[in-house]
Amino acid sequence: MNIDEGVVVDIVNAVLGRLDGSSASQAEEEPKAPEGGDGIFESMDDAIEAAAVAQRAYLSCSMHDRAAYVQAIRDVVLNQENLEYISRQSVEETGMGNYEHKLIKNRLAAVKTPGIEDLTTDALTGDDGLTLVEYSPFGVIGAITPTTNPTETIICNSIGMLAAGNSVVFSPHPRAKNVSLHLVRLINRALAKAGAPANLVVTVSKPSIENTNAMMSHPLIRMLVATGGPGIVKTVLSSGKKAIGAGAGNPPVVVDETADIEKAGKDIVDGCSFDNNLPCIAEKEVIVVDSAADYLIFNMKKNGAYEVKDQATINKLVRLLVQENGKSPVTAFVGKSAKYILDQVGVSVDDDVKVIIMQVGEDHPFVQVELMMPVLPIVRVPDVDAGIEMAIRVEHGNRHTAMMHSRNVDKLTKMAKLIQTTIFVKNGPSYAGIGVGGEGHTTFTIAGPTGEGLTSAKSFARRRRCVLVGGMDVR
Repeated sequence: MNIDEGVVVDIVNAVLGRLDGSSASQAEEEPKAPEGGDGIFESMDDAIEAAAVAQRAYLSCSMHDRAAYVQAIRDVVLNQENLEYISRQSVEETGMGNYEHKLIKNRLAAVKTPGIEDLTTDALTGDDGLTLVEYSPFGVIGAITPTTNPTETIICNSIGMLAAGNSVVFSPHPRAKNVSLHLVRLINRALAKAGAPANLVVTVSKPSIENTNAMMSHPLIRMLVATGGPGIVKTVLSSGKKAIGAGAGNPPVVVDETADIEKAGKDIVDGCSFDNNLPCIAEKEVIVVDSAADYLIFNMKKNGAYEVKDQATINKLVRLLVQENGKSPVTAFVGKSAKYILDQVGVSVDDDVKVIIMQVGEDHPFVQVELMMPVLPIVRVPDVDAGIEMAIRVEHGNRHTAMMHSRNVDKLTKMAKLIQTTIFVKNGPSYAGIGVGGEGHTTFTIAGPTGEGLTSAKSFARRRRCVLVGGMDVR
């Protein structure tokens, strides 16, 4: 049978036309992510929409894939050139902390933040069948990061949130914009190289309060995580969304007469001076039994503390470092070194001075205000029980962190029970509580207000029950 060639051409064109139309229709139905470079978007809406598309694609990835993507984040941070750059840039851009300790903290976040191994499964079997309870993702998480630990928080949250199957939209502090965006770019390039869906970790090119507010109110954000001061934590908790709040602390350290005073003196100075006292876990005031006070001060001075005894100088420091409302530190001095602060009041010291100490009463501003700088007030008490009660008062119910140096197990137990802090360090520097010289994983999002404690992947996941009725009980 002969068919006219023109008819054949018309049929083929018609079929191809229908196929093209069908393909176009299907393409239109598939959600498309807004375009951004290495996870950086001009608008918060675009960033969130891209993260939502990424998270839907991420649901199809295996647990093996998740582990590979988490490892890619660890590897890119641990690249020595990258590690040194983000550590140095954090100090230079924010004017807070010191380079050597930033190196330790960024490395710590990359190495000791838990991955998919944190997502354990519970199984129940019986005559009625099998029930599994597993950790599943929330979806798109909005994460607010602080100026005090900008890169550390992005590292640990990226690892934990992606391990749990989420994507994350970061809202960095504007005063840490450049280093935060640089780190997000590094993470995106590493994830792309590992084959991950694009835009699992995103942010905006111009971080601001307005962008943070837009993120908190966006309907595609299923969970909010705020690491910062009490104001932002309060705002997040009133958002109406599932929220994790990592807020302020004012960690006291109690020292009694049974303690290894020489070790306590060194540990307290080391913990207080770590990154110029920026970590919220760091020692903020010392409460010491009177009979041990002189020897403790001697050992603190031996290990880098400088004691200010002149009341006029102490008053100058108060005016310099505490705002007129008596409730907040002067931001310009947060994370500055002891030498720098002393220079401002006309006291010259050597570079080996790490902490400024002075003896004051409980009601002194330095005891009551979380300074986040290496200024450490010392308060004498008649006995350890009075010290424990004072520690509870000056911690202000933040339930964040406390330390105690003692060989009396009963008193250690008493303080741990009564103060109810998320972290309680016995006979060590504060940073042992986040895995530096102490056992356990690390995080820089320590959720005292909402109770999750030291967050990890399971903090960013919801528990789901899957029930198979009948069978599968092989006991």
